[in-house]
Amino acid sequence: MSDIYREISKLLAEGQRGALATVIGASGSTPGKESAKMLIREDGTIFGTIGGGCTEADVWALAREAIERDVPIRRDFELTPKTAEEEGLACGGIVEIFIEPLGRPVVHIFGAGHIARQLAPLVNLVGMKCVIIDDRPQFADSEHFPPDSQVLVAGFEDCFERLNISPASFIVIVTRGHKYDHLVLSEAIRTSAGYIGLIGSKPKIARIYKMLREEGISQESLDEIHAPIGLDIGSRTPEEIAVSIAAELVAHRRKAYLKGKGRRLGKADQSTIA
Repeated sequence: MSDIYREISKLLAEGQRGALATVIGASGSTPGKESAKMLIREDGTIFGTIGGGCTEADVWALAREAIERDVPIRRDFELTPKTAEEEGLACGGIVEIFIEPLGRPVVHIFGAGHIARQLAPLVNLVGMKCVIIDDRPQFADSEHFPPDSQVLVAGFEDCFERLNISPASFIVIVTRGHKYDHLVLSEAIRTSAGYIGLIGSKPKIARIYKMLREEGISQESLDEIHAPIGLDIGSRTPEEIAVSIAAELVAHRRKAYLKGKGRRLGKADQSTIA
């Protein structure tokens, strides 16, 4: 096994994310030869090379985008004689790069009650990883969740410092009550998470939003929250609500569902205790 594949194996074994850039085509005199690879980790560090120069810097930026959006990217780069001279390279030509994201997106589920127990297996099934957080040891028990889930017993007010939240992260808020939903959302909205969803009826959500606005949170930030959480499939039971949430997570991941388009869940749909 080559060194770069060892690094990829290590990355995945540690549950981290990254992107692999591979030269899949090259014509002319280019520094990057076909099959050359570079691993870009989520923290921005790299392993390997695809030839150096400005192309490598551009690929690094695209790799960060691939990780954040969880989509592969294919791009041609033309190295003109002028560009080559500026980079101190005696070459020119076209190089084609394929960048593929590595690792599973992480869904942080706050609240380990009925809905979380139904949702976690679905999240696992569609290729994402679960981190479940609750302050009640009897609920935050790994026996209730898929084997590769991470279950944390932690207070909602101080757990975020233990979590690795990035633009590729999902946050699902299904705690046991209004107080804790507000507490988690007030912290979640200050992170870089790409998706934040909140369970509850519209009146409950309106009350929480009012409190957050009084705390200085902008309406623009609130508009980015998926609340009530889940696609509108008429769900009522914890199992059905979990399906609706999982569907929205997939749609967001694949950019198939634009916020503001279509109907969302209403008051009666999310009356079940989380």
